[in-house]
Amino acid sequence: MQRPGSRPPPDQAKAIFAVFGTTCSAGAGSVENAVKRLPGIREAVVDVLNNRAQVLYNPCSVNEDRIRETIESSGFQAKLINDDTNERSTQICKIHINGMTCTSCSSTIESALKAIPGVQKAQVALATEEAEVHYSPKSVRYHKLLEAIENTGFEAILIRTGEDISKIELKVDGVDNDHETRMIEKSLQELPGVQEIVTYRELNKISISYKPDMTGPRTFISVIESTGSGRVKARIYPKGGGREARRKKEIKQYYRLFLWSLVFTIPVFLTSMVFMYIPGIRHVLDAKVVNMLTVGMVVRLELSTPVQFIIGRRFYIGSYKALRHGSANMDVLIVLGTNAAYFYSVYSLLRSAYSKDFKGTDFFETSSMLISFILLGKYLEILAKGKTSEAIAKLMDLTPATVISLTLDSEGNVVSEQEIDGRLVQKNDVIKVIPGAKVASDGYVLRGESHVNESMITGEARPVAKRKGDTVIGGTVNENGVLYIRATRVGSESVLSQIVRLVESAQMAKAPVQKFADRVSKYFVPMVNSEHPLAKAIVEYAKNFVEDKENPAWPEARDFISITGHGVKAVVQNREIIVGNKSLILDQNIAIPSDAEDILAKAEALAHTGILVSIDREVAGVLAISDPLKPGAREVITILRSMNIRSIVMTGDNWGTANSIAKEVGIETVIAEAKPEDKAEKVRDFQGSGYTVAMVGDGINDSPALVAADVGMAIGAGTDIAIEAADIVLMKNNLEDVITAIDLSRKTFSRIRLNYVWALGYNLLGIPIAAGALYPFIGLRLPPWIAGAAMAASSVSVVCSSLLLKYYTVPRKLEMHGIKIE
Repeated sequence: MQRPGSRPPPDQAKAIFAVFGTTCSAGAGSVENAVKRLPGIREAVVDVLNNRAQVLYNPCSVNEDRIRETIESSGFQAKLINDDTNERSTQICKIHINGMTCTSCSSTIESALKAIPGVQKAQVALATEEAEVHYSPKSVRYHKLLEAIENTGFEAILIRTGEDISKIELKVDGVDNDHETRMIEKSLQELPGVQEIVTYRELNKISISYKPDMTGPRTFISVIESTGSGRVKARIYPKGGGREARRKKEIKQYYRLFLWSLVFTIPVFLTSMVFMYIPGIRHVLDAKVVNMLTVGMVVRLELSTPVQFIIGRRFYIGSYKALRHGSANMDVLIVLGTNAAYFYSVYSLLRSAYSKDFKGTDFFETSSMLISFILLGKYLEILAKGKTSEAIAKLMDLTPATVISLTLDSEGNVVSEQEIDGRLVQKNDVIKVIPGAKVASDGYVLRGESHVNESMITGEARPVAKRKGDTVIGGTVNENGVLYIRATRVGSESVLSQIVRLVESAQMAKAPVQKFADRVSKYFVPMVNSEHPLAKAIVEYAKNFVEDKENPAWPEARDFISITGHGVKAVVQNREIIVGNKSLILDQNIAIPSDAEDILAKAEALAHTGILVSIDREVAGVLAISDPLKPGAREVITILRSMNIRSIVMTGDNWGTANSIAKEVGIETVIAEAKPEDKAEKVRDFQGSGYTVAMVGDGINDSPALVAADVGMAIGAGTDIAIEAADIVLMKNNLEDVITAIDLSRKTFSRIRLNYVWALGYNLLGIPIAAGALYPFIGLRLPPWIAGAAMAASSVSVVCSSLLLKYYTVPRKLEMHGIKIE
């Protein structure tokens, strides 16, 4: 058994290259295919996000220079990285941070991280409670990053180190003693690729960090069960850990604290503000205990003290940690404000107890109510923060829960098949994907032919034909036919995982608007029924020309042959029929008349898919199939132009279709054949040029760009992931609402500015008068009750100003262009 860190076999070597210029999976695929065609190549994997390629090869057949030259011949720059322990000059570490309360906290942590030698960039997002650190592994290890955060007074939990390391948690039952636990740990550490093992005996859980290209969870389970006493069983740990578990724990904690604060604060409020106006109760509260000390003051002291020092203990801890490191956060302000009210009240109470003529006033209700309202605000804030991670959770849910794993013999024949947990898939596994099922992981087709719906990843509307040797992407949907797939990228290497990292990075770069949602999203369930999609469209249209549309009678087709990706052949009523694209007709040595060529060119110019029909080796007709534009699209573009808003088409579709659609609606700038990461990068390019970018999309492939944009708009009929990633949802599924959203946003910000005028006006006038600025001149002071009334009036003014937005009407420009908005 090969030990971690040992040399590879003499007939196998590993080379790491820095690859520059790969921005999408298409570029990565071209590099991989080019390298794999070299003799002696065992494996080649390109990591787009980290700009590197890892190649396993036989040094007797090929050398590193030849591999580098091959990468560069594919159109990319390549450089060999010699240091195998620190393969990249820069790594990206993700860390979850507990305890942040305001932007001062995030700024303090950022400063502490940036001060570490070797850290090139550090971003801390308060909304997601995460830090993203770019660092040199040659200068600093991730342990130092965690240490720096904890030294500033916050809890740091590692999410990802930036290395190609996956993490799995296993539930292990049947372990009786510490000796057995140590035996299991030692056996796991012997496995190549295992990086770290953490055991939680009280939870019967083992957490394993590993390199997915060297080992995997099924191997771990097998080793654990074979090492144990025979009673030991291991399985994937039930879901519920990680970020979501931490969030639920925090929600529960703040909810409990808020309820307990109400138990004490409500009586304090009643005794100071309400019961004083009820004669019988007032007499009891005003009764003297000693000298001028009243029963009411004693009751309020006893009730407010637990709120101040027990329920509000977390604010003291937070402020101490902040002040210890020379910063002031929201906790400091809370402690200062509540302590001033509480300890002045204590002073007033003590002086009343020792004086026969001092009638003191206490403010115990002020400190208690302030803490209660802050706890309520924190509770609501955490509820809202949870929405920022729902898009990522749904992305990960695209992978199937279970898969069919196949065992093959040396000749490639299926020996057995077994349904396993989707998280147990390892590199080089052979997976069977039936019609309607999701592809379990990135890989290539070993056997079978089918069409796969890749729209959620690539944006391509039409399903893509797949046959032996073609690559497939995890999370996409197999529409027809059975595919046998060899898994090549699992865990953190997969395209889906890279999209997740893109969304997370975009969330770090731009704090997303926190949304309170009262609707329950449905799970993304793509519709799939087993025929070729284009054939299905033709058949549906042909039903218009028969009498019985429900049960049409078609002539029998004999000797049917499906040519994947090209078309079909059959004999119908003793005549040879060939239906397919231009390349199929030419491959069959059938001449295409010039008029048919003209019709095809016109169809492609109109963004239609052209299909030729041949009868007995002669072209008999041309079919054109299209996906129509949304109604009013051209008018919407015209209105946007009149609003000084530039429109751009950005799509994963081909250039011909994209250009034709853009021309049809009046858009000049086109970006086509763009992968999800390309779209997000283009958004950042526009932002870097000084533009404010709004992105309108409806697919999973749009989600990174929706989050990266200044404003993301999702079509209501789109996928849940796009909807969760966006800032605005257009619920009526029409483009006209883009105009309405922009116009309403402008009016909303105008109203916000007006609200500032109201709020600041009251304060600019009220604060100087309350401070006694006019008293020396005209003897005017502002009594506390008038100050309270002014504050209430300020709030009422702002609320009423905002409520006027309910009378908002759609822009007249839409009506002028004949567009009706219901």
